[in-house]
Amino acid sequence: MTGLRYVYAVCRPFGTPLQSQLSGVAGDPPRALTHHGLVAVVSHVPERDFAEEPLHRHLEDLDWLTETARAHQGVIDALTTVTTPLPLRLGTVFRDDSGVRMMMEAREEDFQRTLDRLEGRVEWGVKVYAESEQRESARPAQKATSGRDYLRQRRMQTRSHEEMWQKAEHFSTRLHENLSAFAEDSRLHPPQNPALSKATGQNVLNAAYLVPRAHSEEFVELVDRTKGDAPGMRIELTGPWAAYSFAGEAT
Repeated sequence: MTGLRYVYAVCRPFGTPLQSQLSGVAGDPPRALTHHGLVAVVSHVPERDFAEEPLHRHLEDLDWLTETARAHQGVIDALTTVTTPLPLRLGTVFRDDSGVRMMMEAREEDFQRTLDRLEGRVEWGVKVYAESEQRESARPAQKATSGRDYLRQRRMQTRSHEEMWQKAEHFSTRLHENLSAFAEDSRLHPPQNPALSKATGQNVLNAAYLVPRAHSEEFVELVDRTKGDAPGMRIELTGPWAAYSFAGEAT
């Protein structure tokens, strides 16, 4: 198959082959391109979709973007099971193998330094959602019998919301401190927009933790032990992922 070169990640040479049925973006199987002791995992993509102009148009197409992101992530996930990949940005494309090699040479020192730091480590994501507010608002509102009664109900609602937020802030802060103490590094991300994530509840903690792969089971147990500590709080644990949040400028 001819076409442009789509680059998923850069990593060190690895001995375990990827799944034979694995297909990448545009359906082409990924392959390893080795250069200067580094491996770029690449596949062919058609110029009609991935040249600069059509790619720019496609990035505005949510369906196309979702399908491409899913294929991209599938390759990264497969790589994460056999090595420590340094993921590149979605839609990283070069004209040919020579262009990929030139990119690897230009960024070789950064790649080597980042791979040294991330070797044998994975990323875990932890989100906390406050659900109390939603359950409260789901209750049928009692009809106020007077103006004074209406003001009393408003004060009670305001006080309930304030208490819920104080509890959520205290719980998420304590959880983040505990998990950060266990992990080698951590990142706080902005709360997710519920309209985009479709998750129920208010996202009050959205964090990533860099954990040695060998200690992942202990990290998962640490998170699991906190579940149920605070009624109305839902903890969501995802991973292990490639260390996107800790890869610096490479992503």
